[in-house]
Amino acid sequence: MTVRHDGITAEWLGYATLRLEGEDTVVYFDPGRYGVLTGEWEPDTPGVGHPPTQDYAPKDGDIVCVTHIHHYDPDGIRRVASDDATVVAFEGINVHATDRDLDRLADLDYEVRKVGMEADVLVDDVPIWTMPAYNHEDGRNVKDDGTPIHPKGIGCGFLVAIDDIRVFWTGDTDVLEGHAELDVSLFVPSIAQHYTMNRHEAADLAEAMDPDLVLPMHYNTFTSLEADSGAFAEDVAKRGVPVVLDEN
Repeated sequence: MTVRHDGITAEWLGYATLRLEGEDTVVYFDPGRYGVLTGEWEPDTPGVGHPPTQDYAPKDGDIVCVTHIHHYDPDGIRRVASDDATVVAFEGINVHATDRDLDRLADLDYEVRKVGMEADVLVDDVPIWTMPAYNHEDGRNVKDDGTPIHPKGIGCGFLVAIDDIRVFWTGDTDVLEGHAELDVSLFVPSIAQHYTMNRHEAADLAEAMDPDLVLPMHYNTFTSLEADSGAFAEDVAKRGVPVVLDEN
């Protein structure tokens, strides 16, 4: 399904992959992983809700944003990026810190701009701001040893302005100080039950942020990411905030 909002379109392609299109610009966030663009879940990823997109490789993206190593998929980038695309990637992506066999950012055949947690860049006349994205040390998203699943410094979220419409994809993060004060038109949170803010926390943030529209994603790819999206939508709507679900 394609969501239309104030002259731009948004499409959730599965997991953390979002496609935005304005009048002259196409932007992707976190393309790929777990078979969401190849049409088949990976063997250990049964899928509980949102189905994978069938063999998706339009190569129409002008800008591709990558929040952190967990969402870094060179094949996914190549599927969506145009030949002259710019990849905007968090500077802390380290392919040697994962057991996946990945090309380095420097080996991609695109212009790559690395950004920190609080950057402000302009790419093809598109303003892009990054926001910190991490789990609290004393929160619920911690490993067995008590350390955060996403420690501070692992990644970022992205706020982009396409045709003056400001879109915020949180990345993998808890709700952080400053989120509620952001000027956002389209708010795209994770509502998964683990690893990130859950549907209750995302609904509280949506109420505080008061965007023009909320579009949740990053849920129901696999069991640990299950979420009751219908309950989330009802909760947000009751708070007077417009919300839409991009589900097949």
